[in-house]
Amino acid sequence: MGRGGARAADRGADDGHEPALRRGAREEGAPVMRGDGASVTEREGTPVATEGGTPVPRAAADVAVAEIRDLRVEIDGRAIVDGVHVKVLPGKVTALVGASGSGKTTTGLALLGEYPPGARVTGEVRRTGDGPVGYVPQHPAAVLNPTRRVGALLDDIARPQVRHLPRAQRREAAGALVLRALSEAQLPDSGALLRRYPHQLSGGQQQRVVLAQALLLGARVIVADEPTTGQDVLTKNRIVEQLAAVAARGIAVVLLSHDLDVVRALADEVLVLRAGRVVESGPTERLWEAPRHEWTRRLLDARHGTPPEGTADAGRRPSLEVRDLAAAYDRRTVALRTPRLVLHPGECLAVVGRSGSGKTTLARCLAGLHRDHSGEILLDGTPLPRSLRHRSRAQLAAVQYVFQDARAAFDEHRPVLEQVARTAVRLRGAGERVATDEASATLHRLGLSPDLARRRPGALSGGELQRAALARALLARPRVLICDEVTSGLDTVTRHGILDVLAGLVRDGEGLSLVLVTHDLDTARLAHRIAVLDEGEIVEQGPAQRVLTAPRHPFSISLMETTSRLETGSRS
Repeated sequence: MGRGGARAADRGADDGHEPALRRGAREEGAPVMRGDGASVTEREGTPVATEGGTPVPRAAADVAVAEIRDLRVEIDGRAIVDGVHVKVLPGKVTALVGASGSGKTTTGLALLGEYPPGARVTGEVRRTGDGPVGYVPQHPAAVLNPTRRVGALLDDIARPQVRHLPRAQRREAAGALVLRALSEAQLPDSGALLRRYPHQLSGGQQQRVVLAQALLLGARVIVADEPTTGQDVLTKNRIVEQLAAVAARGIAVVLLSHDLDVVRALADEVLVLRAGRVVESGPTERLWEAPRHEWTRRLLDARHGTPPEGTADAGRRPSLEVRDLAAAYDRRTVALRTPRLVLHPGECLAVVGRSGSGKTTLARCLAGLHRDHSGEILLDGTPLPRSLRHRSRAQLAAVQYVFQDARAAFDEHRPVLEQVARTAVRLRGAGERVATDEASATLHRLGLSPDLARRRPGALSGGELQRAALARALLARPRVLICDEVTSGLDTVTRHGILDVLAGLVRDGEGLSLVLVTHDLDTARLAHRIAVLDEGEIVEQGPAQRVLTAPRHPFSISLMETTSRLETGSRS
């Protein structure tokens, strides 16, 4: 089974309900077969290994509520997890950190008894005591039934727990359990929320509903997989508080994350993984103050962006100018108002704000992907058509957009090199051979080898695909490059590499301008100027150094103060 650990052993057989949890790594007494023919069995909290059917007693479990010992997971003869040992303690937050592909998620899902298809698994996973293991995935919508209201999803879990009561009392008792779980998951506005469908909730609300499901079943361990990916700093802070409150109730939390500021603020113990192995572990503050392994030092050193060298050419005519822009949804709700915004040649402008503030709407308007707007967008002084369908090839090439989800932006059935080269063919009229040679050279300059370039997207990591997406946009030879959360979901080392590439493009790009849409203020340090959005309005803009160090608007001040608290490991 793959990431089906999002399914519960307790769900109704016919209702299609799939909360993101499971009754431990396996049912008590049920063996899990290992790749070498051995198995591991749980009996009254004490694991017993069997080799060829002969029991071999293990040491009795200690205070840990779950433990992984010498876990090795192989796929096609390659170890993706190799010799990992994790001890999960009640009321503590254990964080697994590392680059993409380091084995974090595979290790975390092992606590649920879930492994990649075709995996050969050795080692043991033991769980003591009762209660399920809850799993909060990075994309919670994937494990919430879209056809059922939130109240029904939670009621399905609560009803079996009140069957011992008289029938007349069951509905009220189940409702009380649901409301308590929602409150513990920090969803106090429960009345309206229970009537909604999952797609009517924000990502953060969906995440807390999944957490409420786990709490409702009495989970003793919660595995949180990248819970802050793509979230602004204010939402990150709420997630830290939420998980800290869960741990304070004596529940063990296993945090899988690349966000080192969140890890520092939340975790008690940190395990650093690289290529499937734990290279360093210890208390959080010790790792931050005195990291011992070179890879740990690299991860920590790569956290913060580097301010750009020099200044943009503000004396020339703007590359891009926005005048009296008002963007709407459904022709009624105005989501964004931008009276004036200017981007000069060789300048990087960072657009920051919380989720839902209008950052991506602004970027999509600039690229012609959101046509329902008024006002003007000018490229080199000439108005651009609202829709990319009405823009000429030259205009399409001049304004290029790099999406947050690079994987979704590629055709999974065609080699990356072919897709990158296609941009030069379609937008510049280049020949196939010339376009392929240029694509290969650009990919190589961005750090992708010819072997990787010839592969299909599924064989590349998230960071590698993000570089390929940049290469594809660059083959259009744009005047303006719009990057929408392109470092979201990347580990610090990969993120630092992408930012170095972007800084080099602006510095050496012969007048190339960059719009950097981001929730991450460290990423915004790359910019010359910052525009802060809140509820669809630009509340502050100015030189990056000034905005980051001496913000003037109350919302900007709250962003900077919350970022500072997370960086120093403070939870309040």
